[in-house]
Amino acid sequence: MPNLAAGTLPEDEFDHRYVEQPWLAYLHLTPGVLYLLGAPLQLAYRFRSRHYTFHRRLGRVLAGAAMISGVFALIFGGLFSYGGLPEASAAVVFGLWFLTCLVLAVRAIRRDDIVHHRRWMIRAFAIGIGIGTTRIWLALFGVAGLDFASSFGPAFWISFSLHALLAELWLRAFPNPPELAQESLDSSLSPRAAGAPSSP
Repeated sequence: MPNLAAGTLPEDEFDHRYVEQPWLAYLHLTPGVLYLLGAPLQLAYRFRSRHYTFHRRLGRVLAGAAMISGVFALIFGGLFSYGGLPEASAAVVFGLWFLTCLVLAVRAIRRDDIVHHRRWMIRAFAIGIGIGTTRIWLALFGVAGLDFASSFGPAFWISFSLHALLAELWLRAFPNPPELAQESLDSSLSPRAAGAPSSP
């Protein structure tokens, strides 16, 4: 980031593309960081239940930020990949999946379908944080003796694929949001549902 702000080329060749394409880098990184910082708060049931209005307003901001970041991730990863075609193909495939999840999540909540909204948002977030675990695979491939540039493609494919799989496993284990369980509990405890006489 210091080199990007100053416009100077860093020593690491990997970072050259960020300085050479500064606007693409800013338009991808800045909204992406905003989304990744805010999304965990949005997915937290306690926050949603206590601050629902703010949750909806923040959600509009974060969804927009994620879409902007995702579009420029497609451009940046597809055209200026460090790891060549293997990395570029992973960036395009999972970038499109990320954007698809966001669009379907927004469509779902506009229909007040919180079940599918949550599912698509979890899928999007899983892909969004996948970039972090690529570093783990890059380190493992480095220890195994694989060239740094050649490691990017396998690292991207493995990391994002595992994140997509883990999202599906999580959704299979927890298919519904806590809101539905709370509504069911409230209904079961109501006087009529509990069999108590209703007020005249």
